[in-house]
Amino acid sequence: MTLAAAVVLTAGLVTSCSDSGEGSGGDAKPSSDGASRSAAPAKPRAATLPPLPSSLTAQRLDWGRCGATDSSPAPGSDWQCATLKVPLDYAKPDGPTVGLALVRAKARGGKDDRLGSLLFNFGGPGGSGVDLMPAFAPQYAKLRERYDLVSFDPRGVAGSQGVRCRSDKAIQSAESVDPTPDTAAEETAFLKDAADFGKGCQKAGELLGHVSTVEAARDLDLMRQTLGDDELHYMGVSYGTELGGIYAHLFPDKVGRLVMDAVVDPTAGRVGQAENQARGFQRALDNYFRSRGKDPKEGSKEVVALLKRLDARPLPAGGGRELNESLATTGIAVTLYSENSWPALTRGLQDAENGDGTALLALADAYNDRAESGHYGTSSHSQRAISCLDDKARPTAAQAKARLVDFRKISPVFGQYMGWDTAGWCHDWPEPGQWDDPEVSAPTAAPILVVGNTGDPATPYEGARRMADELGKGVGVELTWKGEGHGAYAAGSSCVDSTVNAYLLEGRIPRDGKVCS
Repeated sequence: MTLAAAVVLTAGLVTSCSDSGEGSGGDAKPSSDGASRSAAPAKPRAATLPPLPSSLTAQRLDWGRCGATDSSPAPGSDWQCATLKVPLDYAKPDGPTVGLALVRAKARGGKDDRLGSLLFNFGGPGGSGVDLMPAFAPQYAKLRERYDLVSFDPRGVAGSQGVRCRSDKAIQSAESVDPTPDTAAEETAFLKDAADFGKGCQKAGELLGHVSTVEAARDLDLMRQTLGDDELHYMGVSYGTELGGIYAHLFPDKVGRLVMDAVVDPTAGRVGQAENQARGFQRALDNYFRSRGKDPKEGSKEVVALLKRLDARPLPAGGGRELNESLATTGIAVTLYSENSWPALTRGLQDAENGDGTALLALADAYNDRAESGHYGTSSHSQRAISCLDDKARPTAAQAKARLVDFRKISPVFGQYMGWDTAGWCHDWPEPGQWDDPEVSAPTAAPILVVGNTGDPATPYEGARRMADELGKGVGVELTWKGEGHGAYAAGSSCVDSTVNAYLLEGRIPRDGKVCS
């Protein structure tokens, strides 16, 4: 499921809502073919690569005025942009390069107070840091006292040779494909649409095989060097936590002050992540109903009934468009990323019950990065390209159908949607995946602050402990917030904010297991 505006998700687990997981429990994890396994196979060691040429390691960034985009910094602002050259293929460092788009606001404090650059990745994969960093910067004002705030578009994203797989017309047409097929014909259309998406991505050429998270982590280290920092200071949100974990594994001696917020479970595998997100979104929806004085089971029954009606007969939603089951599910999900959006969910559900799909469709459009003009952003394209290159898992339709009963038990509202997505997301993808689970172990790294939110729908709380454990004893330091929404920092907890700020600004490491309520 993807969110390409204010919130960016972990790897795409809800189809077309594309961009973006409570743990499945126990030690069993899904294998690359979707079956469960009792013990994970040994993870491959990172390959030894040739050194980078000085043309890359000694390059100077030409910081200047940012180009005009819908969300770029206003003219005359103190934001600057630059392009960093990185090798397309780290195994061939003298070969073709990719230009990475960077954005920066320099530290406000004095020279003696400056700690260096603080790099941000806001998730996805597929989120544009160049667009999001200036928009989110006010909540990082305290950190800017001692850090240059820096973000970037990862390879294959937006200004960094962003992957585009479909035209706007084709994207809108695909919204009519049923992501929870009920008939053989619908199943055929669902799988054909998934395969067609992958074929469209082949227009990216050689780049499509070089947008992995491992390559993005190597890009981070070249970025660190070029910015003049001895260590990487970093805040990763959602998928950005996976990127940070892989960086720590590859470059443990270069880890400075590193924060993970809204943490991806690195042990779950594709099916496990889908189960995690089904639990997380259902948990958040249950909490929403409780806040309204409604029994969660009854509330979910009403939503399921609404979605079944929409599957049979979509609602008019203005402008000649309709609200179908898929778009309604997306519109409901997007409101669960923040407790502040719950009133919008109330309105959307009430309007839909009264025969008007406009409100839920507007929410789905925001989630799918659709402008009023009908133009769609490409974050979902980049997300799919990156996550399918990362992940070996290719569950079949038969395997997905065999698990639907379990998925519906996990979540009456979201389970079937996410269960089917395990088969559709990387179906017939043109590039092979690289791993079953990402390798994030970093036993020799400096302490890393891992922040989990008990009400997080997209990267459920249990993933934070699993990430901390995988990083290594004494490395992963867990901080818990008993809150709602996707992420914890700058979400309303002075306890979380002060703890993270003390770690990043002063190097104060909290007690592992600290809880903010």
